[in-house]
Amino acid sequence: MTGAAAMRAMVYRGGGPALSLEERPVPEPGAGEALVRVSACGVCRTDLHVVDGDLTEPRLPVVPGHEIVGRVAALGAGVERFREGERVGIPWLGWTCGTCRYCRSGRENLCPDARFTGYTLDGGYGDYCIADERYCFPLPGERDDAHSAPLLCAGLIGYRALTMAGDAERLGLYGFGAAAHIIAQVARAQGRRVFAFVRPGDRAAIDFARGLGAEWAGGSDEAPPEELDAALLFAPVGALVPAALRAIAPGGTVVSAGIHMSDIPAFPYELLWRERRIVSVANLTRRDGEDFLALAAKAEIEMHIEPMPLAEANLALDRLRAGRLQGAAVLTMD
Repeated sequence: MTGAAAMRAMVYRGGGPALSLEERPVPEPGAGEALVRVSACGVCRTDLHVVDGDLTEPRLPVVPGHEIVGRVAALGAGVERFREGERVGIPWLGWTCGTCRYCRSGRENLCPDARFTGYTLDGGYGDYCIADERYCFPLPGERDDAHSAPLLCAGLIGYRALTMAGDAERLGLYGFGAAAHIIAQVARAQGRRVFAFVRPGDRAAIDFARGLGAEWAGGSDEAPPEELDAALLFAPVGALVPAALRAIAPGGTVVSAGIHMSDIPAFPYELLWRERRIVSVANLTRRDGEDFLALAAKAEIEMHIEPMPLAEANLALDRLRAGRLQGAAVLTMD
């Protein structure tokens, strides 16, 4: 058991983007649940979409955060997958019904009744959180907790987006943040060529992308030096969709990897013609998690993080909002 009666949490109560640091009782796990003592939680752009009101149906009050690494502190009745003390990761997808046609066909990421960590379930911006054991991942390997946290969303969603690009060799990455800096390295290890698009004029981001294997990097308002086979959009900017369509070759694919995006402006049909495609990524499946985490445990992925204490969650969100992070911010619960 935890030995603790109270915990700290950064709580979103609606009505504004600021989180409040609060003390609350340590929750008790129910049947099929694990209580996890959080050691690190990545700060994801989806957290911004929650507190900025872009995602309009959070369960209030809610503790954000869904890139969670910690250790099992207590187990509810019937839990068999984990033992107390085991290191686990907790992702965005926190529960599905298991009975709808999507769940039955291996598409649980589309379950209409799904629940999401840090949105409709309390997440990892706190000392403890509760998770359904079915939606926790064991985290073996030597990577430390803080460097492992971004794998739970930036890595997972980036990986799902990469798989949706098929066997594309010339790959464009729009928005070179937490997800792109991981997936660029995965793509390069797979023998793909990476072209990075950053905020216009951001020389630091250009250097960052080139340092991680991009053979070309430039502003999102620029054209790449040759046609791309696919483009992954990590920046939630609708205007990048027609820009990416202009950049890809006939038969190419534009993958929108964000859970929210500003409106896509009108564009001429000519940009879509010749079997170009636009697809979106919705959440993740447990199979995605198992496959990617197994890959990440073996791959030499260089993780760039900026650790920050829990109480500075608002500052971390502000820096992410302003585009002043290289890699990922990670909250630590020392």
